[in-house]
Amino acid sequence: MASIQTHAHAAGHWPLVYILSDGATRNAYVGETTDTLTRLGTHLKHPHKKRLTTVHLISSERFNKSATLDIESSLIKYMAADGCFRLLNGNLGLADHNYFQKDELYSRIFRETWDKLRAHGVAAHSLESIDNSDVFKYSPYKSLSADQREGLIEIMRALLSPGLKNLMVEGGAGTGKSVLAIFLFKLIHTDDAELELHEFSEEETELRELLAAFKSRYPKPRMALVVPMASFRNTLKKAFRNIAGLRPDMVISPSELVQGSYDIVLVDESHRLRKRVNLGAYYGAFDKACAALGLDKNTCSEIDWVTQQSSKAVFFYDAGQSIKPSDANAADFQAIKSSPDSKVMRLVSQFRVQGGSDYVQFLDDLLNVHLPDTGTFHSKKYEFLMFDKLSDMVKEIDRRNQAHGLARLVAGYAWPWISRKDPDAYDIRIADVQLRWNSTTIDFINTPGAEHEVGCIHTTQGYDLNYAGVIFGHEIRYDAKLDQIVIDKDNYHDRNGKQTIDDPEELKQYILNIYKTIMLRGIKGTFVYACDEGLRNYLKRHIPVYRSTIIPLAKPAEKLEPYVNAVPFYDLQAAAGGFSALQHVAHEHWIAVPQGMPIGKDIFACRVVGESMNTIIPNGATCLFRLNPAGSRNGKIVLVECDDIQDGDAGSRYTVKEYESIKVETDDGWQHQRILLKPRSDDPGMATIELGDDDAHRYRVVGEFLGVID
Repeated sequence: MASIQTHAHAAGHWPLVYILSDGATRNAYVGETTDTLTRLGTHLKHPHKKRLTTVHLISSERFNKSATLDIESSLIKYMAADGCFRLLNGNLGLADHNYFQKDELYSRIFRETWDKLRAHGVAAHSLESIDNSDVFKYSPYKSLSADQREGLIEIMRALLSPGLKNLMVEGGAGTGKSVLAIFLFKLIHTDDAELELHEFSEEETELRELLAAFKSRYPKPRMALVVPMASFRNTLKKAFRNIAGLRPDMVISPSELVQGSYDIVLVDESHRLRKRVNLGAYYGAFDKACAALGLDKNTCSEIDWVTQQSSKAVFFYDAGQSIKPSDANAADFQAIKSSPDSKVMRLVSQFRVQGGSDYVQFLDDLLNVHLPDTGTFHSKKYEFLMFDKLSDMVKEIDRRNQAHGLARLVAGYAWPWISRKDPDAYDIRIADVQLRWNSTTIDFINTPGAEHEVGCIHTTQGYDLNYAGVIFGHEIRYDAKLDQIVIDKDNYHDRNGKQTIDDPEELKQYILNIYKTIMLRGIKGTFVYACDEGLRNYLKRHIPVYRSTIIPLAKPAEKLEPYVNAVPFYDLQAAAGGFSALQHVAHEHWIAVPQGMPIGKDIFACRVVGESMNTIIPNGATCLFRLNPAGSRNGKIVLVECDDIQDGDAGSRYTVKEYESIKVETDDGWQHQRILLKPRSDDPGMATIELGDDDAHRYRVVGEFLGVID
């Protein structure tokens, strides 16, 4: 404490963030305060925190209360998913709000803080890798939205209501059902002393009171989170492993319910609970569980297992994600919903896909052929593209995976799984593309090499992706005469997904549910290819069509006419002087401009050499640029002239990079604080060039990238 007393910000009641940790037990606690000495003194009296041996103080003269609350919340979220320490924090009251210079300044401060924590051994993984981890996505440390907080309060009320036994929480894919279930689990199992220490806002007062009443009624609740799908169940076990108060064995399969009764059972993805139809190898386990519970195996389902073994049951349910005949009947869920001892609530906000609820509704109308002829989806926040060639989609998914991670190909079950027995065989052959199904059924999304394979509904349901490349197989097509989507049963190869189905409309609904579900996996975007030409043409009426940035080279005219059908070509590799001097040399080389591209005296061409932009511009490609572009350059690809050739590409004094400007507001208006020239490369060794005030004179933007022409 003596050294902390000499810390200027700690002694001066300055807002700061602190981390308490212990290297032996690998436990940690994150907090924020304006009274450091008093707060740490309080922690020394806490039965668990007094055992934490190290204090890290995170402070800055730029900190304010909003900033420290935000940085505290971010540290809790990322440290919990990082796994280096087991957090003792509760998960209520995490901040997630906007404030002055949050993006321009404090996001950078947080990244710098994280890098320093990694240097000190307090954190292990990069922020980017954590962002893409399932442990992070399904962590209970979430900043709940207003809708989610309202839903949480409604669930707590239901659990405390003596007349209610079952709660049905309905919501489509991406509405936060899993997050809410996990958040509730952590909240209930948070230590009382920690809840008393936390600063509750007025809007959380009711929740605090409900939680106190719950803990009074259930001081040591016997609870389980039931997850029907094995792969997703294992993922949630990982999320529970490093969270204080939670254990992996709290996440169970439906059949494990026979081992005892529970006060409360939460069922995630409850639409995947099963009945005794098309169970394959699971028939024996199903029958054994029914016998142990004294239930008729021919009339009951796993829904009955849940209701019999729990005093209170919460079902997180989406009828639109029921995908095969073994899924429990919708009528069984309806019976629960209509029971007098049940309550139904609905989640509507879309938290996964950045296209929002409009995109979700659009998909429903698209797959059910309810859109007007001119109905097309456009969003500045979401990439939704239709592809004419599968090879183009495969390349674009690979590029997104290089740039963002978690970009995967997913398909309908329209090809036999040949590679399951012959790993060298290809399952999917379309034109010049050969692909294999997922080589594992457990956690396929995160398996090394998954980016080169194709997942199906069974290996992707429940998971988040950044980008999904969806292949509509030969089992689904569009009949122009009927103006309907139709199903070819013979081309649907999920044996357990079609056995016992006599009604074609029933099979069609399952398959439409499959495609809608996998088209709601991508957070940032969804790319689509359809094998059936009729379906491809139908989808192209409503989905923006992909246009490659590689522009076909125009057929050479009989004569190249400067600035009519041709522009000057500059050899930047051979250029000794600056760009302005290069322009005044007599143009000896002209190059044809592809049809549709701009032509004028401000347009020129040059060859881009190097690998720093190879996810967009191949090494050696000839590109078009606009000279001295006006307006904002932020986010655009630019040609930059460098005084120092060491900052150029391949020995040239010129470099092509993506331009990013980070600005701050001063008394004189907005000014550049930093300029970043960022590579877009699959080579991790390519570095960003960062320009401060002292560097700006060494660089000059001379052109804006328009496209690759050769």
